[in-house]
Amino acid sequence: MRLSWKKLLIIGAASWIGGGLIVGILFLLVSKDLPSLEQLEQYAPRLVTRLISSDGVVIKEFYTQRRVYVPLERMPVYLEQAVLSTEDRRFYRHWGVDVIRLMKAIMVDISTFSKKQGASTITQQLARNLYFTHKQTMSRKLKEFITAIQIERHYSKQEILEMYLTQTYFGGGAYGIQAAGQRYFSKDVEELTLDECTLLIAVLKAPTRYSPIHNPINALRRRNLVLYNMYRWGHINRRDYLTARAKPLELNTSEETESVGIAPYFTEYIRQQLEEKEDTYGFDYYHDGLTIYTTINAQLQGIAEEAVASHLPYLDQRFLESFADKQLMPFLAAQFPKMTPDSLDSLSQDSVLVDSLLKDKLAVQVAFVALEPGTGKILAMIGGRDFMEYKFIRAVQSIRQPGSAFKPFAYLAAIDNGYPPTYRLLNQDVVIEDADGKRWTPHNYDYSRGSLTTLRDGLRLSLNLVAVRLVQEVVPPRMVVDYARKMGITSRLAAVDAIALGTSSVTPIELTAAYGGFAAGGVFAKPYGIVRIEDKNGNIIEENAPAREVVISEQTAYMMTNLLQTVVDAGTGGSARWKYHFYRPAAGKTGTTNGYTDAWFIGFTPQICAGVWVGLDDPFMSLGKGQSGSRAALPIWARFMKAAHDSLGLEVEDFIRPEGIIEMNVCSETYDIASKYCPNPIMELFIEKYAPTDSCKLHRGKSW
Repeated sequence: MRLSWKKLLIIGAASWIGGGLIVGILFLLVSKDLPSLEQLEQYAPRLVTRLISSDGVVIKEFYTQRRVYVPLERMPVYLEQAVLSTEDRRFYRHWGVDVIRLMKAIMVDISTFSKKQGASTITQQLARNLYFTHKQTMSRKLKEFITAIQIERHYSKQEILEMYLTQTYFGGGAYGIQAAGQRYFSKDVEELTLDECTLLIAVLKAPTRYSPIHNPINALRRRNLVLYNMYRWGHINRRDYLTARAKPLELNTSEETESVGIAPYFTEYIRQQLEEKEDTYGFDYYHDGLTIYTTINAQLQGIAEEAVASHLPYLDQRFLESFADKQLMPFLAAQFPKMTPDSLDSLSQDSVLVDSLLKDKLAVQVAFVALEPGTGKILAMIGGRDFMEYKFIRAVQSIRQPGSAFKPFAYLAAIDNGYPPTYRLLNQDVVIEDADGKRWTPHNYDYSRGSLTTLRDGLRLSLNLVAVRLVQEVVPPRMVVDYARKMGITSRLAAVDAIALGTSSVTPIELTAAYGGFAAGGVFAKPYGIVRIEDKNGNIIEENAPAREVVISEQTAYMMTNLLQTVVDAGTGGSARWKYHFYRPAAGKTGTTNGYTDAWFIGFTPQICAGVWVGLDDPFMSLGKGQSGSRAALPIWARFMKAAHDSLGLEVEDFIRPEGIIEMNVCSETYDIASKYCPNPIMELFIEKYAPTDSCKLHRGKSW
């Protein structure tokens, strides 16, 4: 039966309408899950945030996907040529979907009854990577087509190519071309050669199958195919093709597994600050590819870690010996409450087990911080013995009693109020009241007593009795608190007589920064670790400069520095000289608390101020008898300071004496101006307006 032309027209029109409806329905069904226009316009790949040391070392990376943004203009031209030759030759001629390539792929697949030909353009692959899964379904393919067309409408070809090379996964945990270059060659993208560029593009086809690490033969073959494509389409000449093709796989791989990085306690300190800044600046440091320029010096950090590591075995051994003598059995009983006394006694003989238990439950900890005097830049930081086991940043978070390391603030109050280094106090027993209202009688470290003692000798020998009398008779506790506050101590301080002995707790970083004020001539500089924060495009989000304040006079600061030099040259810190051979001009102070629970040494040169704390997290646990600041903490400080100054090649500098400081010969008995009759005159420094004016009246006879 023949159909009239009218019926054919009606049937045709109905078919077009029906087909259109079907296509329309399909489009509606597919498009409801498509990315919005806003999503398309706000492309934001997950990028790596990197922390950079002051000497240019990447010390830590924060990321969920290890991806580093690099603009297309910084990439070698070989990369673009390789990816276009292999993945999308008509990239600059299509509008998101390559119809010619698609039809060819369909014909090949139909003729071979298989799915052998890939027809996805770079734009389609980008759409898939950004918004869809890799599951092979017709609906996903349709979504990919539509989204690719939308991407082409909103971005230039160069922007699409840049996004593609930044977004795509290259295997081995590397997202984007920069991360891939580092992963396989330990190179930045700008440094990649022809054969290296083509190998990375080869991996794109299937990162597992063509992994140069796990499947090098497959990777080599695929790389050579990419090279051939470049040669075939005129991007390289025959000589370059053959030369690159002859090269073996020359990898220089780097591990991409998450690690603690360099200076893990410092980087955690910075991470916490970034977290606090997220609301202020609106960034996501795990996502936005920030670059954080820090104050830390990677070389000094390594020196600090070596100094701590070299001393820890000694600290562990002394603690274990002390603990085993007095507290081992009660400790084991608490760990194994169901064991009999005989069983516990037998267990105590297993030294390997005991050592393991003690190191797990009662580990000796160390906090270390080094600052640049006058700026407050944190040069090195250690917050504990093992970041993987102990995330607590003791250098900034641990509040511990400083013991005698706090005494300089009492001496500072006296010096600044006109008392010279020759002022004398009785080195005899006293009764004091602590913050809890308890009265007690302190004693010197060696239980010694003596007669009238100068401020210089009282600090040099760290005499507790002299320090307490200083607070009771010369500078009241409230004044000592005020001076500590001036020097940057912010922790809670109790204005009681016991403050002279460091019974109020502080953090290592604030105590070290306070000593830095002496080193910087009376200028307190607040410690800081972030110099600058930049976004992925290099725009500055935040920039920090030293926060400095003049808190005491240059003359007072110099006098305190000079007194603390005596501690290192001829006092409780003397082993830095005769044992550890650190001979540069330096000043510092030891600190030890009751029962040897805390050991400190804080000291400085004109260039570096460093502080060390050693103890256990349990403030009632002793390091062991005799583990004072000079034995437990000073060795770390001395080793660090010697290696730090030598390694950096720092000039030997002395502390600059300001105007208003004079040198005078005084009698060693009366401490008045020495006459020609004084048998043993000594040279002493004074703030000029507080210098003695009377001559010695004791020695008037025969000239010596």
